[in-house]
Amino acid sequence: MIFRKKWNLSVLLMFAALAPAQQADLVLRNGKLVTLEAGQPEAQALAAQNGRIVAIGSNQTMASWIGPRTRVIDLHGRLAIPGFIEGHGHFTALGESKMELNLRGARNWDAIVAQVAAAAHEAKPGTWILGDGFHQAKWDRPPSPSVEGFPVHESLSRVSPRNPVWLTHASGHAGFANAEALRLAGIGPQTPDPPGGQILRDARGQPTGLLKERAQELVERALDAYRAKRSAAEIAEESRREIELAERECLSKGITTFEDAGSPLATVDLFRSMAERGKLGLRLWVMLRAPNNELSPNLAKYRMIGVGDNHLTVRAIKRFADGALGSHGAWLLAPYSDLPPGAPNRTGINTEPVSDIRATAELAIRNGYQLCVHAIGDRANREVLNLYESIFKEHPDQKNLRWRIEHAQHLDPADIPRFGQLGVIASMQGVHCTSDGPFVIARLGYERAKAGAYVWQKLMRSGAVVTNGTDTPVEDVDPIAGFYASVSRKLKDGTVFFPDQRMTRMEALRSYTYNNAYAAFEEKEKGSLRLGKLADVTVLSRDILTIPEDQIPSAKADYTIVGGKVLYERGN
Repeated sequence: MIFRKKWNLSVLLMFAALAPAQQADLVLRNGKLVTLEAGQPEAQALAAQNGRIVAIGSNQTMASWIGPRTRVIDLHGRLAIPGFIEGHGHFTALGESKMELNLRGARNWDAIVAQVAAAAHEAKPGTWILGDGFHQAKWDRPPSPSVEGFPVHESLSRVSPRNPVWLTHASGHAGFANAEALRLAGIGPQTPDPPGGQILRDARGQPTGLLKERAQELVERALDAYRAKRSAAEIAEESRREIELAERECLSKGITTFEDAGSPLATVDLFRSMAERGKLGLRLWVMLRAPNNELSPNLAKYRMIGVGDNHLTVRAIKRFADGALGSHGAWLLAPYSDLPPGAPNRTGINTEPVSDIRATAELAIRNGYQLCVHAIGDRANREVLNLYESIFKEHPDQKNLRWRIEHAQHLDPADIPRFGQLGVIASMQGVHCTSDGPFVIARLGYERAKAGAYVWQKLMRSGAVVTNGTDTPVEDVDPIAGFYASVSRKLKDGTVFFPDQRMTRMEALRSYTYNNAYAAFEEKEKGSLRLGKLADVTVLSRDILTIPEDQIPSAKADYTIVGGKVLYERGN
């Protein structure tokens, strides 16, 4: 036994002598690494140590970094890229959507009623039934009866008389309630529309069940009162479950950083606690979403950069100028083409007063925060650009602010050059173009759509930085779908939505990596593969830069690597 111990020690000493002075934690070999760095656009291999890239180059170069504790992955020629960055999504809402009825696959209103009926059959009386993802413009037939293309609640209420039902529109800018939910919310024929919202009504003045924009808050308050009956432990467990489900989904799609488009302070507290305890695998960059009177005393406390080994950054504030095009909530300069004269809100809805957003802008610029304003319609975008320009002129000493307009979907031609001139980032979602395409022309008319709908090339030519994402859970968080939409602009029927605005494949890749990092002031840490940067890498099953365009959607994330650690590996 003594001899054996000595022999084992000598073997260990021999390995120690042969091992490099600094072993890599991870080496990727035999791949096609697209770096997005001009000086070294492609490489075969990469080494990561202590969370960062320490070598990038040929297979031979990596040999000196391999030691007994190094994990070596042979890519067998597969494409490796900077880790995908989700440029605009709703992180906890993504997790929450995994715990509700999924309405995205429903082909019509009857199918949704059947889903709710099945859930009501199993639910205890009084339990809320929640669903997410319906979109009336994508059904195979319109509901009957209907108002503005939306159903009325009677058929839903018949199958769920003992349970309040609340179904969120795919856009997140409308919701549908059954009779019991309307009752609990105190919504009846005499209930006035709240500021920034609309209760859709039938010809008799009766609420149909559809609530637009801030009118949703009436039902959400009733839902909050129901949820408030839970214990603190139950609330905390549900929040942790939402984060766990969202993170798992993102990692499985190759996402290494998620830019969260608005969370309340309490949620940020949970993110920080998890980041500091090493419980976040995915990196989060978060916009605060709270009223000005809550933000003002807390901005200094909540501004944080790179907490938990660069897993949490909070340095932006989110506001809303309007709603969504699909629910006729986008704020337009001219009326919707598919709403009749006399219809309420024919030019959409200004959801938050511009004066309130201006007050937020003053808070942001004084406290070192980016301002990120949701604006979809051309009127909303103009109002936000006017506001930004005014604030910038009032603070000429403040440079390189990288304030953002979230979505920037429908622009008046006169406003397109202003993004580049003002340095305003167009935080867009390629998949919205192909998802919304079938109804955009109906809403806006052909000429208005052609001139300003999802005009990526026009914006880039203006000098604007255009980013990419999915607005999940509005859309599937999968970056491959967003990449495909950006380069093809192809609708389900095979038509191409104004093809002159398509991105090249490299433009699309950059919009999902480096541009998103830049839009978050994080381009020095991520967004490309370079020595010293965080070792965040996505390995794909197929080369989306070279395969035939119609095969791009078949690509999957094979490995998702965050800080040199493999956090997702696809099974065979």
